[in-house]
Amino acid sequence: MNATTSMPVAGMTPSPGRHPATADLVVRNAKVYTGDPARPSAGAVAVRAGRIVALGDDHELAGLVGPATRVVDALGRRLVPGLNDSHLHVIRGGLNYVLELRWDGVRSLRRALAMLREQAGRTPKGQWIRVVGGWTPEQFAERRMPTVAELNAAAPDTPVFVLHLYQSALMNRAAVIAAGFTRETPDPRGGQIVRGRDGEPTGVLLAAPGALVLYSTLAKAPRLDEADRRTSTIHFLRELNRFGLTSALDAAGGFQNFPDDYATVTDLARSGELTLRIAYYLFPQTPGQELDDLRRWTETVRPGDGDEWLRLAGAGENLTWAAADFENFAEPRPALDDGYEAEFEQAVRLLAENGWGFRLHATYDETIRRDLAVFEKLAAEGLFPAGNRWLFDHAETVRDDSLDRIAALGGALSVQNRMSFQGGVFLDRYGAEAASRTPPVRAMLDRGLTVAAGTDATRVSSYNPWVALHWLVTGRTVGGTPLYPPANLLDRRQALDLYTRGGARLTGEDEVKGVLREGCYADLAILSHDYFTVPAETIPDIESVLTVVGGRIVHAAAEYAGLEEEAPPVAPAWSPVAHFGGYAARGDGAAQADTVAEAVAESGRHRAWRAARTGTDPVPGPAHPVDPCLSH
Repeated sequence: MNATTSMPVAGMTPSPGRHPATADLVVRNAKVYTGDPARPSAGAVAVRAGRIVALGDDHELAGLVGPATRVVDALGRRLVPGLNDSHLHVIRGGLNYVLELRWDGVRSLRRALAMLREQAGRTPKGQWIRVVGGWTPEQFAERRMPTVAELNAAAPDTPVFVLHLYQSALMNRAAVIAAGFTRETPDPRGGQIVRGRDGEPTGVLLAAPGALVLYSTLAKAPRLDEADRRTSTIHFLRELNRFGLTSALDAAGGFQNFPDDYATVTDLARSGELTLRIAYYLFPQTPGQELDDLRRWTETVRPGDGDEWLRLAGAGENLTWAAADFENFAEPRPALDDGYEAEFEQAVRLLAENGWGFRLHATYDETIRRDLAVFEKLAAEGLFPAGNRWLFDHAETVRDDSLDRIAALGGALSVQNRMSFQGGVFLDRYGAEAASRTPPVRAMLDRGLTVAAGTDATRVSSYNPWVALHWLVTGRTVGGTPLYPPANLLDRRQALDLYTRGGARLTGEDEVKGVLREGCYADLAILSHDYFTVPAETIPDIESVLTVVGGRIVHAAAEYAGLEEEAPPVAPAWSPVAHFGGYAARGDGAAQADTVAEAVAESGRHRAWRAARTGTDPVPGPAHPVDPCLSH
């Protein structure tokens, strides 16, 4: 009788009979990076009942192979602990995933517009086409934004909404009508509906500086019914598994109401269908009602409620709306209201007294300093942090003395690669010296602070963690612009630690998660390329070929295709994900390669035309990301 094999398993002979000591799963012939300083490497991993029971070489683990053991040959590939995104809007993203046309990883605007045109042909009347985050003009060969005219040409009758970072959104004519925008529609607070000379909306929305106008407009699009929200979430989690993600901290966010919008992941957790471990936070949604929400939650639920798959972690990433700054680097830093501290202090005091930790959105040092003053006041009273975990999110411009204050108060930090996508506009506004330490990740680590990494996907950065790891290692934007000197870069092991044990430290799970060690969760990924040896520019192209969460194979590709747990078909049938998938990998066929070549040629011709028209010499290399000749 032979073991259940998933690849050739020469050198591993099943133990006769079945006994409790045998493993459910053994991965052999691997280059295992454990993340455990006590045993940094191994050649094989054995799993039983969702936990790691042994690490060693193939010979040492052969005795754990029984007749029912599944044995996977890694074929000499790199195996790492499962990744953990410490700031991902996974719950909200899952509810909408199948509705969205993803431009993540698409290499030319020509290809992106072709996808839009094709999707318009299958989208039913009444539905919108939504491109919501994960892309930047820098990734395109043309190095520019699409225009409203191009959206109108690609989809003359189907509403199209294209979100661009925290900065703006583009809508075609049909979307402007569907959203109900007219010349009489007033601009919302902190936003602008751009109008033509006739006073009619042009289809351009600007965050000036707040993104509420962008997100409130997106919220006008039709929603999925509960059955399709469930399917959508399943497929979004599988998409994250595709990149080796096995855990995430859900940072809540606007338009994510508790408990209604948490019902889908709760149902999946009850039925054992989650393929990603989720620690979630609660975010008060209504200005003026924040303290009431927090008080109600502290009386009904507690951090730690749940299990190893789905558990409440605390409050945030906003506690009060007045204390939140905005992260639109295309606009000047917003000045927060005078005196917001009084209500903010009440919120922090309430949480501390009830044993709640929290995370706090803070982009700028000016915000962080004001918040720290509140924490220090409470600490002087002996009320903070009172043993509760707390952290700042983002912290792009945090100063060294603020880091010292955070360390003194036992705080932590979660950094995201928003500069991968927004680094160019930050450079334009603040200059290279300021950008060189935005955020100062090395200074955080040098102080011994707990630091975790993430993406802040899906509405700005892509959810692909390898894009974020590339940023941590190289200090470059998606378009290749260098931001950081060597002193603010991490080596590959340090960066991976932020993406594995970092997130586990934030939730107090670092003894069982983020490292491969006996007794830890069997969360791991076999990689398509060896992260530690590939050229740095190849890091964003890494995917997982086999992802295991709790001993379950939840994603399988290449030689392992078909080994993963079955998922329901993508629904509805017209979904962009059903036809294009999610993130567009660099090797996605000749179609993308052809459109890139065509786009490069077209971009060169346009630069020559502009030079002739303006009397200036064409600039070598790609055009400016936002081409003024094509911005209307």
